[in-house]
Formats: sequence, structure tokens, C-alpha cells
Amino acid sequence: MHRHTMVNKALTFLSNCFTDLNLSDIETALKAVNTTLLKSIPLRSDDFRFEVEIVFKLAKRRARVFETPVRYVPRTYQEGKKIRPIDGFLAVLAMLRFWVIDDLYKEDEYGWPHLVEVERTTRFNLWLGQALRPFVGDRVLELGAGIGTLTSQFIPREYYVASDVNPNYIHYLKSYSYGKPYLEVKEVDANSEYSFVGLGGFDTVIVVNLLAQLEEPVVFTNIWRVLNSKGRALFVVPLHKRLYGTLDRALGRKRRYDRQDIERSLIETGFTIQKSFDFNRLCVPLWLLSGKVLRRKRLSRWELKILDTMIPVMKRLDRIWPWKGLALVIVAEKP
Repeated sequence: MHRHTMVNKALTFLSNCFTDLNLSDIETALKAVNTTLLKSIPLRSDDFRFEVEIVFKLAKRRARVFETPVRYVPRTYQEGKKIRPIDGFLAVLAMLRFWVIDDLYKEDEYGWPHLVEVERTTRFNLWLGQALRPFVGDRVLELGAGIGTLTSQFIPREYYVASDVNPNYIHYLKSYSYGKPYLEVKEVDANSEYSFVGLGGFDTVIVVNLLAQLEEPVVFTNIWRVLNSKGRALFVVPLHKRLYGTLDRALGRKRRYDRQDIERSLIETGFTIQKSFDFNRLCVPLWLLSGKVLRRKRLSRWELKILDTMIPVMKRLDRIWPWKGLALVIVAEKP
């Protein structure tokens, strides 16, 4: 059993390096997972690789992991032990697989697992967060916070409300808010004025990649009501009406925008446009090819990984590229 123990310790050490957890034994068969969380995770393994898969996916979902001691009396192969030497090698391959691939959310009634994949492009989202951060105040309402990709970049604040309508995301955000007294999680439907009852006093409202799924006049009015005087609404919206295609429909978008249309709608609501600028110009050809020519419904995980790796170069070229961006960032102020 000494050899089996040493291999197990090596696998656990390697797993901890990948996940940044501090587990004592990744291969323990005793794991308890919150039911709602477990049901939202797609599981692909039906052998000992399950132990690796569930640990890696819980780590990527930023679940809080606790250990408690258990009694263990090892069995011999004569007594029915099933694990084989090849399973150690398969466990290493599984670690590489689930480290590279972000297969974290089951398809649900909201149809947003692909949106989560896009949100997990770390370098891209850091780039977007850097673009928005100068305009973010101390009391913030974020609509459509998803898994908190931007939330994690903007906190701590005096008061921060992260909201969504997807119950899986709400559950995730509430777990993430543990130990953060300044962070409150609420279910807020941006299309419903009743969802905004009791909300107010914000100096910033953030709406990223959500507006194209909503009824515009309603959401603008709702945002106006909860903002303080001189408060800012930060919008990131898909640009280029002619680019609207299968990728947009798969993301639940009803439209793409021209700059004049969205700015006019904001001004009619009473906002003044403080600043607007194009964002992510270099991905326009890829979106055109995939969504209009090839009529694909999603970008592959490998494409997203490659794009994310190229972000440092794309950031430098984005300012000088000749055509309009794939998205438009608008900073609107309530007079």
C-alpha cells in the first residue's frame, strides 16, 4: 500500500498546483456538494477520473471547499480494490483536460453556458474592466452580473449590488459574497420596474452585454430612477447592426446597435453622454465570418483560449485599427 499512498500524494500535489487548493487527498471517494451547485455542473466521467473532474470544476466555479477528517481502512486487491496503475496516468490526463477546458455549466432555460465561457476569458475581461474602472463610483449596481467576472474587479466598494435573473448565477454570487459585507446579491429583472423597488442611491449602474436582450425604454427608465444626481450608467453594447447573426441569436440578443441609435435613446431618457468609445476592433472579422458567413452558434473553447492569449497584442493595436469596434462603451450621466 506504500506505493499506492505515494502515487496518491503525488496526484494530490499536482492537483493542488493546478487548482490552487490545499487538499489532503483528491482521490477520496467521500465528497459532499451542494445539490443546486452539483446539478448545474456537467459531469463527463464515469470512472476514477470523476474525482479529478469534480474537484477541478468546483475550483473553477470558485466554490468554497472545506475538509473534515474521515476514517479509512484500506482494502487489498484480493478484498475487492478496483483502482489500477493505469488510473493514475488517466488522472493526470484528466487534470490537463479539465485545467484547459472550461466545461462548467449545464445548458439551462436561460441558454447562457456559452456566455459563461466568454466570461472566463480572463485577459479579455481584465481589459474590459480596465476600460470601465475609471468611471466606477463607490455605490454600484451591476445588472446581469453573471458569475461576477467584473464584480471581482470592482470590489471592494462602499456598497456593491451584484444582480442577475439566472438562479444558478444568483446562487454562485451569494456563495462568492460570503465574508464581503459590502457586497449584496439580489435578483433583479432589468425589464421590470417592480424589481427595482427598494433600490436607489447609486452613483454607478453597470450594464455589460445585457442591453441587447432587453426592452430599451423600460431599462433606461429603471436605471434613471435608482441613480443619484450626477450618477453614471456604464453600458457595453454590441456594435454594427449588419453583424447581427447566429452568434448573437445564440446569446439571446435581439439586436446590435449603431452609435447614433443608442445615444439617441439615452438622450431621450434624459441622460447626457459623457464619453463613448469603440472596443475590441480586431475581433470584427472573426464575428463576421462565424456569425454571418459560417452561421455558427458559438465559438469553440480553443478559439476563445487563443483569442484570450492574444489580448496583450490586441490591446496595443485596438486604438489604431481603422474600423469600428465589435462593442461600444458608453458612459451616460444623469444631470
